[in-house]
Amino acid sequence: MASWQEATAAAPIRAPRSGSRPKPRATPKRRTKSRAGVAGGLAWIVAAGILLAGIVALNVAVLRLNVQLDRVNTERQQLRADNSALGSQLSSASSSPRIQTLAKESGFVPADPVTTAFVDLAQRAR
Repeated sequence: MASWQEATAAAPIRAPRSGSRPKPRATPKRRTKSRAGVAGGLAWIVAAGILLAGIVALNVAVLRLNVQLDRVNTERQQLRADNSALGSQLSSASSSPRIQTLAKESGFVPADPVTTAFVDLAQRAR
């Protein structure tokens, strides 16, 4: 039976490599600033969320104003059309042939140009 010393003597001894060293075992580092970094990141996320919510609220307000503006424009177009129709009715109601027809139906007759005279209402100073 061979002893331990004989087994180690028989094994070749390797020379250490000149450029490589055994890597030291990584020891876990304790992070003291990790909570501050997480809190800072969380603050940025909250700030971005608030800004995005503000942008959405602004867009909703603009959309409501656009809908209201569309309603007002539609009402304006309707009022312009109504004004145009009323102007046309007024023009046809005040036309000379219509008035002559209504006068004849009511019993009026045209005046004779020979019997027509003008009265001067202004008194002359003598």
